[in-house]
Amino acid sequence: MADIDAARAEGLAAVTAATEAEDLARVESGLFGRKSTLGQIKRAFGSLAPELRAPAGRALNEAQQELRAAYDRAADAIAARARREQLQREWQDLTETPPGPKRGHLHLVTQTTERLEDVFVGMGFTVSEGPQAETDWYNFEALNLPAAHPARSMWDTLYLDLGERTELGDGEGGEASNVLLRTHTSPVQIRVMEVQPPPIYTICPGRVFRRDTADASHMPVFHQIEGLVVDRGISFTDLAGTLEEFTSAYFGKSISSRLRPSYFPFTEPSAEFDITCVLCEGSGCQTCQRTGWIELGGCGMVHPNVLANCGIDFEEWTGFAFGFGIDRLALMRHGIDDLRDMYTNDIRFLSQF
Repeated sequence: MADIDAARAEGLAAVTAATEAEDLARVESGLFGRKSTLGQIKRAFGSLAPELRAPAGRALNEAQQELRAAYDRAADAIAARARREQLQREWQDLTETPPGPKRGHLHLVTQTTERLEDVFVGMGFTVSEGPQAETDWYNFEALNLPAAHPARSMWDTLYLDLGERTELGDGEGGEASNVLLRTHTSPVQIRVMEVQPPPIYTICPGRVFRRDTADASHMPVFHQIEGLVVDRGISFTDLAGTLEEFTSAYFGKSISSRLRPSYFPFTEPSAEFDITCVLCEGSGCQTCQRTGWIELGGCGMVHPNVLANCGIDFEEWTGFAFGFGIDRLALMRHGIDDLRDMYTNDIRFLSQF
């Protein structure tokens, strides 16, 4: 027993003294090899009286297990230290940090888009995207806007002359001559409903295009975010509650929303979505024309024809949709007077946000 205790103490001291992997490797054979002290003690068990072999064997096993655990801990510590030293030697700073005010950041529109996505994702929505070049079917006809529909005059459309058929997925008859730059992100809703069975809770942010002349409140290229919900038992009150929840979450508790009757071909009933003026908080100012309200976008219950065009049974499922301009929302939130300021690339303006 004294020899076992002495060998254990000697082995633990050797493990503690080994600070490098090479040192520890040299110690290993002296701890666990056949010629080790404990190995020699084990071979001498044959000369012990039978009644002494069991306690001696237990003591020997305990000593070997203690030495093995100490050895493994030391090996792990040496390996971890070597790894840290290697990482420190090989570390390279790849961060590009221009000095002073020249350091870049996300554009105001991108910041606004990500903030809106965060709000709606927090409310349980997913984010969906689609192509910017669309067929007439997805942009108009599937949304209850056939070729002769008078409401098409509401959109100044930019058509593309491709010269050959498109690979966009023509739906029920989109031809190459009817390919256009999408005028809203509603086509993404159609694509979602075609491939995803209800229930659906999604938002569709993205860039849209119209034949508009650039001025303080219009651009030919701008950004929209639209939302779509399709589920059993969805009603107009669900739409109003969702928009009110969004308004409070994005603008703050002092800002509320209201709905006014309106008309859109793809929703019935339809409404305009107003919010409390973010500048005067409802007291009336020049921006809101003394009304205390600012129009933000449109909304309504998804038209049964739109659901049918996507293969959804409108007797079983109902839904609502809403949409508004991201650029205009950024203007309202930050008190910007001219939409064109966001696209002139003036560093003095962009560096403020």
